[in-house]
Amino acid sequence: MKKIYHLSSCSTCVKIIKELDLEARGFEFQDIKTDKMTPEQVDAMKEKAGSYEALFSKRAMKFRSMGLNEMKLSEADYRKYILEEYTFLKRPVIIIDEQQFVGNAKSTVQAAKDVFTN
Repeated sequence: MKKIYHLSSCSTCVKIIKELDLEARGFEFQDIKTDKMTPEQVDAMKEKAGSYEALFSKRAMKFRSMGLNEMKLSEADYRKYILEEYTFLKRPVIIIDEQQFVGNAKSTVQAAKDVFTN
């Protein structure tokens, strides 16, 4: 499976999609704002990531505005917030067969790029 969970309005996601040439590589695109993630999709991402916290973006503006930065969140909380509010998913999430790359860190994008060159 080749899939990317992203926001089409996110300039960083758009840049990564172009850099990795994902359209030409036949990826399935899911804009998480217009095509909401299912619990099954989030659970599958968690299985590959190891935890819901690894999928959770603490940079999201709502993280502070909702006071979540003041709370001790459990794995169930992370899952709930990711499902309720798409902005809490660390993005993009790129799935290439059994591998998953979460977020936009330079090293993460490079690791995804390396899959195509090896």
